[in-house]
Amino acid sequence: MSLLSSITGPRDLDALTVPQLQQLAREVRDFLVENVARTGGHLGPNLGVVELTIAMHRVFDSPLDPFVFDTGHQSYVHKLLTGRQDFSQLRSRGGLAGYPQRGESEHDVVESSHASSSLSWADGISRALMRTGRRDRHVVAVVGDGSLTGGMTWEALNNISDDNDRNLVIVVNDNGRSYAPTIGGMARYLNRVRTTEGYESLRRGSDSLFRRFGPAGRALYRGVRGGTHGFLSRFVNNEALYSNLDIKYLGPVDGHDLPTLIETLKIAKSYGRPVIVHAITEKGRGYEPARNDEADQFHAVGKIDPATGQPLSGADAVAWTDVFAEELARAGGEREDIVAITAAMLRPTGLQPFAQLYPDRVFDVGIAEQHAVASAAGLAFGGLHPVVAIYATFMNRAFDQVMMDVALHKAGVTFVLDRAGVTGPDGPSHHGVWDLAMLQLVPGIRIAAPRDAARLREEFAEAIAVEDAPTVVRFPKGTVSADVPALERLADGVDVLARGDEEDVLIVAIGPMVHTALAVAERLEAQGIGATVVDPRWVVPVQPSVVALAARHRLVITLEDGIRVGGIGTRVRQVLREAGVDTAVDELGVPDAFLDHATREQILEDAGLTPAKIAQDVVSQVLGTRIPVARPSSDTGTVWSVPGESQPR
Repeated sequence: MSLLSSITGPRDLDALTVPQLQQLAREVRDFLVENVARTGGHLGPNLGVVELTIAMHRVFDSPLDPFVFDTGHQSYVHKLLTGRQDFSQLRSRGGLAGYPQRGESEHDVVESSHASSSLSWADGISRALMRTGRRDRHVVAVVGDGSLTGGMTWEALNNISDDNDRNLVIVVNDNGRSYAPTIGGMARYLNRVRTTEGYESLRRGSDSLFRRFGPAGRALYRGVRGGTHGFLSRFVNNEALYSNLDIKYLGPVDGHDLPTLIETLKIAKSYGRPVIVHAITEKGRGYEPARNDEADQFHAVGKIDPATGQPLSGADAVAWTDVFAEELARAGGEREDIVAITAAMLRPTGLQPFAQLYPDRVFDVGIAEQHAVASAAGLAFGGLHPVVAIYATFMNRAFDQVMMDVALHKAGVTFVLDRAGVTGPDGPSHHGVWDLAMLQLVPGIRIAAPRDAARLREEFAEAIAVEDAPTVVRFPKGTVSADVPALERLADGVDVLARGDEEDVLIVAIGPMVHTALAVAERLEAQGIGATVVDPRWVVPVQPSVVALAARHRLVITLEDGIRVGGIGTRVRQVLREAGVDTAVDELGVPDAFLDHATREQILEDAGLTPAKIAQDVVSQVLGTRIPVARPSSDTGTVWSVPGESQPR
């Protein structure tokens, strides 16, 4: 029986010796490689925190001592040690979430997977524990060095230092990377700590000397290490970073040395005030393919061959991000004023090719979306055209800057939102379903939603030509869908994709939802209902031809993969009413709810956004009981019937 299979909860660690804990660490790494290779997920970050997580659960008593993981992508080891060892359906419906989830375990506290918020959570929890008389409890926050580039982290540290009478341990998991290598002045400072030869040689020498004397020597080494830190600080001066904040600093410690980690965390636990434990770890530890991956050390992987780390399928598929990357690089060659901004996601958002060609025209600001957007306004004022590439879900964090810094000042800034709409397995905080409803509130903004690669190229070119207002180009996660040619492009740029024999239903399809819309139109035609399908291309503002077409149809359907409350459908309805068009509008989108992890297809089916369900609802609205419904041929899918008639069984 393996040690890992015997762990049903954190307190099972108490009976294990240090050598057994080290064996457990090896088993956990083997488990992660084998299982995450089958499902995909965040592999590199979890391989890097195995010993750290074991030590935390050995020293602290979760859930009485709450653990808060910043972003939470490094919580797989935590899940294993808290009794969740069935990874067969990781990130799939019915299986474990890829991030902490309260519904899974009492050991999970914070579900949001947006970075730099953990210390604010820990600040609030620790204050609450003190005020409610639970002074013996501890709060443990795990924050990566990448999250130290986010302003919220420093706002929290400032407030944590304001009230030192509480048990709060901040573990800085310092691996020099977020997705990619961490950037900025903070990163350079911490990098000096990791690489200072004086520190490293003295640490290795002391370690080797004391370990020659067996257990007693190792204990002495751990005891004097805190003292030698004062001497070492002459070389690295790391404690000065936190001295003005009045927060005790312990470290740096080797994040893969279990005995040292355990002893350091015990000291932190006994201190009785906020403490920072600085642990230096290696992302992808113990798995050579991850360690050798220069891009992101297997930060997140799809299904891979565990022996080689190579992807099992889909390597040749063209992603939406790839198309954008090509277009940005092309535009950069034509216009020297184009610059690019990313928030610690150079490769995931497609900026790497541009950065290789024009390294002095790319600005990685770290995990600081608010700064990225406000800085873009300044770049535009200075005569440049910034392209801010960001995941749609992270755009939520910079709404105020879009409104007040970019739009108010009529700055020509283009936002490219990757992973827009329903994204699937990463769960509630990673779906990009709020961008359309949120951003259309911004005065003067223009929003494009390309349906295919050709339209992405067109609409990006049109977006960067706008110099007096913010523009947005949004596209989904994954592989680019097949190009859908237009039957006709109207004068204002709206594409007509299908025309029925009769003008019964107008379907306004947003972005890649055109494929669903065309399938709906085919089903309706089989029922004798004429359907026109249009792609507005630019969904905000609503184009005049959409209004004109709506006036000639009996029903308008808007179809989007954002939330329907306040979505594009709502805007279309308002514009029609303002124009005096009283055609009924059916607004279809995802519900205003936090969507659990599942495949995109499963989530859209739950929301009723399938061709069969939409067509069925349209038949009920358009035909009612007035027109008999013909039985369709076998190749058109579901057989519909008039409401009130007997249903086929």
